Amino acid sequence: MTADAVDGFLAQWAKQRPDLDVSPMGVIGRLSRASRLLGRGLKDYFAAEGLESWEFDVLATLLRSGPPHTLSPKDLVAATMAGSAAMTNRVDRLVARNLVTREVDPGNRRRLLVSLTPEGLALVNHVVEGHVANERRLLEGLDPSEREEMERLLRKLLLSLGDTLPPTRP
Repeated sequence: MTADAVDGFLAQWAKQRPDLDVSPMGVIGRLSRASRLLGRGLKDYFAAEGLESWEFDVLATLLRSGPPHTLSPKDLVAATMAGSAAMTNRVDRLVARNLVTREVDPGNRRRLLVSLTPEGLALVNHVVEGHVANERRLLEGLDPSEREEMERLLRKLLLSLGDTLPPTRP
């Protein structure tokens, strides 16, 4: 098998510190490099569609929530791992693009609700199809069984690090 950049780093460590087992650096280094490369592939696709990655994240989260494609800002923060200040800025920018609305909850006037507009719904439905195709392309170096094994191992790692399902709304 061909060596990757991380193999070079590990060889340097082995030469400089042969007393250390640096094998964890191989796993973490590869995860980190893969994350950056995959992130670049996602960013390029979204840019070609006129979106930032974070815009797709918010729009897709609203779409995934199901009709009426409405969530509170607090639910959006929990589902996207963005901070509340960042989410306020993101929603402001999406409102300005007429992709979402922000309105007072008629059932609780102290709560806001963010909803997809018809334009936002059409855009995210279009973009998500290409997004899935792009992700498939980014993973084409692995056969289906390898993707399944990677998914299983990454899930196991995430759970061991404390990753859990975000809370669901009633």
